[in-house]
Amino acid sequence: MNESRSGSNTSLKIALVGPAHPLRGGIADFNQALARSLDAVGHRVTLFSFYLQYPGILFPGKSQVTQGELPAGLDIRSTISSVNPISWYSTAQQIAAISPDLVIIRYWLPFMAPALGTIARQLRKKGIPILAITDNVLPHEKRLGDELLTSYFVKSCDGFITMSRAVLKDLEKFTKTNKKIFLPHPVYDIFGEVVSKASARQQLKLKESDRYILFFGFIRHYKGLDLLIEAMADTRLRGFNVKLLVAGEFYEDEKPYRDQIQRLGLQDVVRIDASFIDRNMIKYYFCAADMIVQPYRTATQSGITQIAYHFGRPMLVTDVGGLSEIVDHEKNGYVVPVDAAAIAEAIVDFYQNDREVSLARGVLDARARFSWNSFVESLTDFYVRDLKR
Repeated sequence: MNESRSGSNTSLKIALVGPAHPLRGGIADFNQALARSLDAVGHRVTLFSFYLQYPGILFPGKSQVTQGELPAGLDIRSTISSVNPISWYSTAQQIAAISPDLVIIRYWLPFMAPALGTIARQLRKKGIPILAITDNVLPHEKRLGDELLTSYFVKSCDGFITMSRAVLKDLEKFTKTNKKIFLPHPVYDIFGEVVSKASARQQLKLKESDRYILFFGFIRHYKGLDLLIEAMADTRLRGFNVKLLVAGEFYEDEKPYRDQIQRLGLQDVVRIDASFIDRNMIKYYFCAADMIVQPYRTATQSGITQIAYHFGRPMLVTDVGGLSEIVDHEKNGYVVPVDAAAIAEAIVDFYQNDREVSLARGVLDARARFSWNSFVESLTDFYVRDLKR
């Protein structure tokens, strides 16, 4: 093995299996950032992605792909169809052909278990260790067969990384192995540099004199946007001239949300940019906001909090999953119950007591503990200690 700058002092050949360009979304963004971070410390990474991730009938959004250019410096091979078993065996053969020291597989949904589990099992037969990064072990919206599918995937792997302690605990239902660790989701630093609040609002055609909180990301029931809309009906917020900016694509019927806004008389308070937000626009949404709000009913970890960390924005999260592991209450944001009144109370406190500056300073103070360097070093040390053959 060659010398490298990582904690394990070895240069590894790694196959990373999961969504990547031209597929869009947080998992693809993470995989590409992880590949770059591994490469930066001397490892060689090949990404094996999907040419068909979801059949159209199962995908709730408008498009699964981005029109952006292929990211420079990444070796991305789109070889997997989630519904074509021939591609699973072919992908395993292609991975084996590059003789990796380690295969890392992203797991986030039971629907992907047959494909990803089969690839893993074929490679384990060849003595290649399989490390799973499990975003979720059980999905936010449960379906019949989830546990059976997840069990198939988990039993296909040698070790596990989770990015929340809640998922680490969920893993105990499926495996007794001690080869599992919790590593916090690193800060997303791939969406550009901070811009001034004034220029961000100008870009988005927002009034500079208004106050804005941001709900960002695709919209499903478990993310609790309806709770935040209800919180915005608190009459005290009118006195602070607070507006809610919603930026994200609906993955379910948007009519109930529109009806709720109408019923509560919030048409002039809530703006919804109902589309997938292009990568080059993300910085404007975060920098335009005073605070980022995640009123989730259920959660594991979240990439949204890590985008907020990058842009130095205070956060309000509900006390579910791993969100409270990332946000320190009243130091860099708020952690509140899953309750519209509690959400409203925190927003009122934020503006009534002018907490933006102090909480933003807390965000910057805490950001260093979520570095990619730390994540990569811990990952490679885990491989050397527990998985290397």
